[in-house]
Amino acid sequence: MLLFSQGSPTTELSDADLAAALTSALESLGARQKVLVVPPDFSRFYSKSGVLTCSASDYYGKNLADVLPALGTHFPMTDEQLERMYPTVPRSLVRDHNWREDVVTVGEVPAEFVSEVTDGIWTRPWPAQINKLVWKGGHDLILSIGQAVPHEVIGVANGNKNLFVGTGGQDGINESHYIGAIYGMERMMGRSDTCLRRILNYAEDHFCQDLPIIYAQTVIGANEQGELVTRGLFVGDREAFEKAATLAVEVNFTQLDEELSKVVVSMDPDEFHSTWIGNKGIYRTRMAIADAGELIILAPGVRTFGEDPEIDVLIRKYGYRTPEEVMRLVEENEDLRNNLSAAAHLIHGSSDNRFKITYCPGHLTRQQIEAVGFSYAALGEMLARYEPEGRRNGWNTTADGERFYYISNPALGLWAAKSRLQ
Repeated sequence: MLLFSQGSPTTELSDADLAAALTSALESLGARQKVLVVPPDFSRFYSKSGVLTCSASDYYGKNLADVLPALGTHFPMTDEQLERMYPTVPRSLVRDHNWREDVVTVGEVPAEFVSEVTDGIWTRPWPAQINKLVWKGGHDLILSIGQAVPHEVIGVANGNKNLFVGTGGQDGINESHYIGAIYGMERMMGRSDTCLRRILNYAEDHFCQDLPIIYAQTVIGANEQGELVTRGLFVGDREAFEKAATLAVEVNFTQLDEELSKVVVSMDPDEFHSTWIGNKGIYRTRMAIADAGELIILAPGVRTFGEDPEIDVLIRKYGYRTPEEVMRLVEENEDLRNNLSAAAHLIHGSSDNRFKITYCPGHLTRQQIEAVGFSYAALGEMLARYEPEGRRNGWNTTADGERFYYISNPALGLWAAKSRLQ
């Protein structure tokens, strides 16, 4: 069921277009008395979810009961972030998701199914967990808002990931991330039909059939000037996500004729405060980087490793390592075994010793960066050398002739050399 569907690689939808389209789709549903909106947090600022959430708030007025940002394991949104992203949403309606305490297990995806879709890599049942407010809040509409974009854990974000991970619990998040990591990012990213998506689809189909869930999914791309534009909006049941995911792969997946020996990425300081999120610079470019190449991450806002204090401790303790090393550490150490999302993150943030990762953080020291396995470079020096301000995406050259590939926000896409897709 699609309530609204418009998008292509050349479509450009204005904020006014998005608001009007969502309003039209909501009108077709008929009256609703108690509405829950589940939008992303500030790490998806550029998703246009702010426009859609404000439009839903304006449309439903007093019938909007709750707004639950899909934090996953991230920090709660600050007042400043809420004001920037959701300016017309009443603060009294915003709820903070606690992934350790605010959840209920609604069912288990059978071990036989999990084993089948993961090729036997994971043979345990997967706990489908969701925020109590989503599960038993008594809402007559649950509007899940987000951006479809290539993603390291599930292949293409959003859809039911927004609910089972964004408002999920410790066990479900931990195991989902670890499944994706040990299955292999390169086997997942840029694909909408992955082992983890099949697990989440099973959970939605078998446990959530009575929940009044509607998805509103954007696809964001860039025009020839490098400016972000909305390429699509899809509103409806799971078909809306599937339509958006197909377009996102077309719009956001850049396939290159050659492997890249030097990549420079910029991480917006307002959006990226930790390596937990900032490592998207690694995830989204790793399939494009040549063996013995270098990735330079300009991260002026990064001041910590984990968004969650316990995960931060684990990252500092174990560092970023190869899948084989992390799996061994999981077997040997209870603290890591009890936090598999942290273990997954350690795998995701490693180059598998294939290329060099040079971090240039605004608020972490050389000692802290090198202690977790990255190389370090002073942010000021790298900003002066690569001059990201106003720079066009793609191939560039420094003043002394060094050729490099520049990406202004790697979180918005996926890059791969065609030779690594064969």
